Amino acid sequence: MNTPSLYWDIFCTVVDNHGDIGVAWRLARQLAREYGFPVRLWADDLSAFQRICPEISPARSVQCVMNVEIRMWDKNSAGTCFPLGAPPANIVIETFGCRAPDSYSRAMASVSPQTIWINLDYLSAEAWVETCHMLPSPHPRLPQAEYFFFPGFTEKTGGLLRERGLEKDARDFLNSPERKAILWKTLGFTVPAQGTQTFFLFAYENTAIPGLLDFLAAGDAPVRCLVPPCESNEKIFRSIALSGKTLSRGRLELCFLTAFVPQTEFDALLLISDFLFIRGEDSFVRSQWAERPFVWNIYPQERRAHFSKLDAFLDLYCENLSHEASKAVRAFHQEWNKGFFSPETCADWMACLPDLRVHAKNWAEHLKKQDDLCRSLVKFCLSKL
Repeated sequence: MNTPSLYWDIFCTVVDNHGDIGVAWRLARQLAREYGFPVRLWADDLSAFQRICPEISPARSVQCVMNVEIRMWDKNSAGTCFPLGAPPANIVIETFGCRAPDSYSRAMASVSPQTIWINLDYLSAEAWVETCHMLPSPHPRLPQAEYFFFPGFTEKTGGLLRERGLEKDARDFLNSPERKAILWKTLGFTVPAQGTQTFFLFAYENTAIPGLLDFLAAGDAPVRCLVPPCESNEKIFRSIALSGKTLSRGRLELCFLTAFVPQTEFDALLLISDFLFIRGEDSFVRSQWAERPFVWNIYPQERRAHFSKLDAFLDLYCENLSHEASKAVRAFHQEWNKGFFSPETCADWMACLPDLRVHAKNWAEHLKKQDDLCRSLVKFCLSKL
């Protein structure tokens, strides 16, 4: 794709510490690395950003990391947020409902050619997303329109973030015992014994967790459960007498990661796991590229609106599954997101794991047939020039 030199500004309000900034950071890196665009990423919480990108210095208001200019977005500043004397970027992306400062919006409306203004929304499989994708919305006061852009799972949406070479990188990692051993050592643990199943457990505050751990501890096969830092579940893990980095109980070995891994290493963390319990949007998408069976803890919303989003995704995901596997996947997701654990439901899900492993690969291949989100954005913006 031949692309002119376009400047991009991406605004991100850090919500729930890492999910929103995780998506914005992947997008910014891909625009800079794969297309050579100058990109500024504005974030309002550099300390949270640093957890997934250790190169970030929270004390610096301007810095360059991986060819992306990172700027501290001080929402309390009375002045303009963009560099003095510099016009807004050619393309401006407001991520997940955040709004650029009014001074910036006014500047966008005054430049020629006019800035292309994108409202990048949350990922959803709901049918209405297809009807709203790429639609313009006039500004109520300024002679400017913004375009809604929706990530998604169908050709009528913007697709999912997927870097070039992602599949090859995964294959190279999985074919290298040395690289896997180095990762385990970096995490502070030994390589699991042969025959050990590895679970990755990343969830919002969830009262179903103790039941899952009891079930795994009483199972026939040895299980290692990797638990990333998660403030919302500290009370739950304290209640099971956690002390130190590991805790063994029955057939279960709980391994607590002491810090977030850099985002560039997160994919490898998923690849060394056999089964994934993930949450939010960024880890949800990466689990699908990891081609592993997963259970998704969707972000809770008022009036249980998140269950409609969950059902919409499961309708797509389960379409080519057998009746038994589809029933098990739906039941486990519903109970997990309600904070309820049923040993029978979990056993049904695990009985379907051979089919779910095959399905995970087929699902990823299906998703790869559509343009990735970054490419879709670039194509759309070029069409508006």
